[in-house]
Amino acid sequence: MRILVTGGAGFIGSHIVDALVDEGHQVSVIDNLLGTGEKFVNPKVNFYDVNITDEKSISNVFERERPQVVNHHAAQTNVRYSMTETAYDAQVNVIGSINVLESCVKVGVTKFVFASTCAVYAEPEQIPMTEEHPIQPKSGYGLSKYTVENYVKFYSETYGLPYTMFRYGNVYGPRQSPKGEAGVIAIFAEQFLTGVRPTIFGDGSKTRDYIYVADIVKANLLAMRNIGDNEMFNLASGDETTDFEVFEFVRKASDSTVTPSFSPRRPGEADRVALDCSKAATLLGWSPDVSMSDGVNNTVTHYIKRYPKDA
Repeated sequence: MRILVTGGAGFIGSHIVDALVDEGHQVSVIDNLLGTGEKFVNPKVNFYDVNITDEKSISNVFERERPQVVNHHAAQTNVRYSMTETAYDAQVNVIGSINVLESCVKVGVTKFVFASTCAVYAEPEQIPMTEEHPIQPKSGYGLSKYTVENYVKFYSETYGLPYTMFRYGNVYGPRQSPKGEAGVIAIFAEQFLTGVRPTIFGDGSKTRDYIYVADIVKANLLAMRNIGDNEMFNLASGDETTDFEVFEFVRKASDSTVTPSFSPRRPGEADRVALDCSKAATLLGWSPDVSMSDGVNNTVTHYIKRYPKDA
């Protein structure tokens, strides 16, 4: 199958690309390589250094590759940046996604997979939150992702483009950049291994729902099949993990005794997050396999290869 992955040199996208290549698909990747951290370009793909905001270049790639399936992971993902540079966030996430959708229609793509986020939800009215939970994003990032969700539905209803959309919890694992602000496990791991005292924003009680990247890959592979069409799915563990518990997981895996420092909470962040993923279990046959402990250990092992363990 011919599959195009936008953001396929980034953290989540590169893992999906590697799995698709291993399955024997013909894979092409669009990525502008402007994010932080390393880039992971699989040598077996057709790679295009293109920004999704460049409508003409995107169209040219689609005309050349003629993908059957498009997996759309390219995005501006920094929540804090979305609060201060909201127009840029919308330009990349909304206009860029429309460019991709337009090209999908032009070349007759038969399935569109979109990576959204649990940041679209309001403060929880119940825990865990289902896909029917009220929508009220607290950040520009969440708002832009929800806007794209609606454009995906619009293109499906107007042009018959089948889709599957995922609202991710907090994805973590090897290759996540420790230089951003979203990957707290990668950030803590690098800090422990380089002798920097980690900072917890708030009092450590804020919760998130973490999911290991391999489990995200599994769901994306399932969505390439003729299941889950025109559906939205939460993808997470279904469990609440506090910031301090995350700190403890990473500290143990890093064999450290360092204590955290604390700073004020950041704007645009919810107090609690946990997702109900029963719909994905029922319709996709998906459930997470990797425990938090094993996932953190795998992630820290990845960073130990970069930094001396006793730094």
